[in-house]
Amino acid sequence: QVQLVESGGGLVQAGGSLRLSCAASGRAFSSYVMAWFRQAPGEERKFVAAITWSGGATDYTDSVKGRFTISRDNAKNTVYLQMNSLKPEDTAVYYCAARTTWPNRGRDSEYNYWGQGTQVTVSS
Repeated sequence: QVQLVESGGGLVQAGGSLRLSCAASGRAFSSYVMAWFRQAPGEERKFVAAITWSGGATDYTDSVKGRFTISRDNAKNTVYLQMNSLKPEDTAVYYCAARTTWPNRGRDSEYNYWGQGTQVTVSS
């Protein structure tokens, strides 16, 4: 079992930055592929970024490439999402998720554990 708690969301103007954190407790954090998803009002939850167990590889959805960076600190059991050059269309609830394998990492149904979400609102 893994418990995930997100933090760092808030209200920011377009062009601004936020850093989300996801603290994990429970089984060995380094055993999990970690990811961020987001869900805007009236839309399905969508993949944002993922990172491998050691942080050696990452993957991003096209709309955030070059603006967002996912990272992890296994000593602190924490995964981060640095979000720069934010746009109003980035407004959503952001969720942290964990799974043990890398393939099909964009599918939310493949993830075993989820946080409660943190709201990010970008004003124009």
